[in-house]
Amino acid sequence: MAQEWNLGEKERKGIAKSVEYAVLVGVTREGQTDERTREYLDELEFLAQTAGAKTTRRFTQKLQHPDRRTYVRKGKLQEIADYVEMNKQINMVIFDDDLTGKQVSILEEELKVKILDRSSLILDIFARRAQTAQAKTQVELAQLQYMLPRLRGLWTHLERQRGGIGMRGPGETEIETDRRIVRDKISLLKKKLDKIDMQNHTRRKQRGQLIRVALVGYTNVGKSTLMNTLSKSDVFAENKLFATLDTTVRKVVFGTMPFLLSDTVGFIRKLPHHLVESFKSTLDEVRESDILVHVVDIAHPQHEGHIASVNKILQELESFDKPTLYIFNKIDLYRENNYDDYLEDEAKAEIESDLKDRLENNLNNPSIFISALEKEGIPQLRTKLTELIEAQYAVRYPYQTKHW
Repeated sequence: MAQEWNLGEKERKGIAKSVEYAVLVGVTREGQTDERTREYLDELEFLAQTAGAKTTRRFTQKLQHPDRRTYVRKGKLQEIADYVEMNKQINMVIFDDDLTGKQVSILEEELKVKILDRSSLILDIFARRAQTAQAKTQVELAQLQYMLPRLRGLWTHLERQRGGIGMRGPGETEIETDRRIVRDKISLLKKKLDKIDMQNHTRRKQRGQLIRVALVGYTNVGKSTLMNTLSKSDVFAENKLFATLDTTVRKVVFGTMPFLLSDTVGFIRKLPHHLVESFKSTLDEVRESDILVHVVDIAHPQHEGHIASVNKILQELESFDKPTLYIFNKIDLYRENNYDDYLEDEAKAEIESDLKDRLENNLNNPSIFISALEKEGIPQLRTKLTELIEAQYAVRYPYQTKHW
């Protein structure tokens, strides 16, 4: 390697500060198909793109489990190092799984560029997207929880106890001092979030007895666009991952029947556990909702895997058994990707009917095909959602007739 590197220096000569170019690295574990590995790396590339990086190449290796020191084996690591050395514009390598502090330190020494893993990339996106005090606090808490077990590996200059005059004898090493500071900060942020959560709980109690409907789903499936369509509001929507971090609640009226509609943070596969923990107060909107509208990107080739990932998190939140309406969004894009130009309308309708029946049988829940962007299927959605909301009002007020 031509460039000199000192990991203890604040300014590292090997890291460019202009356009970010990245290499992606993944491992195909035992029992995992090459197709699944490609899916994970496709998603990792989308995450990198959302964070502002351009991907130039991918590296994969079949292993029973990632190497404890360098994630991939020596030969593959040398192949990555040679590619990075030949392409000077590359300034980071992103790994598809969480790395330990020791792994990060070794990989930085070997590759001479910035090393990120999936969690640190997601945290960076979250930090950019956070707008409210609650979201910023949750992101900071998740960052510190991610950082705590990696302190020794991330900052090797903190490993030794201070020496010199006046520094001998018992006392804390720098790493222990730093860990204590981080733990104290985590404790402080948790107390701050508890206070914010109490304020949010009070605010939710003041909303009265209206039925609550929560939009849930994988990230970038069109929840915010659907929120804007149903509530005629202006919630931020963008074709990037995690465009929405803060829960948005709007009062919506269908005819003369009011209810509360909330847009929540999107989920993702391999979502770091500490992120779920940090955002549980935000996801209280999901827990306290009466009806879930599970939005799915039907045009995505892995939409069934997305459904399973979201349902797994809903089970963790003890919200999986709520009345659920599945909305398969982006049907216009599905047709564009899957239909021949010469296919007759009757054949298209038959294909979609068979697909709808199969999905409803698998999910054991009603479903509707829509395009939130093109406003297709919205009247049917409003009708079905109205039925679900009226049924919930009948349960809540069994001895009185509601006139909306």
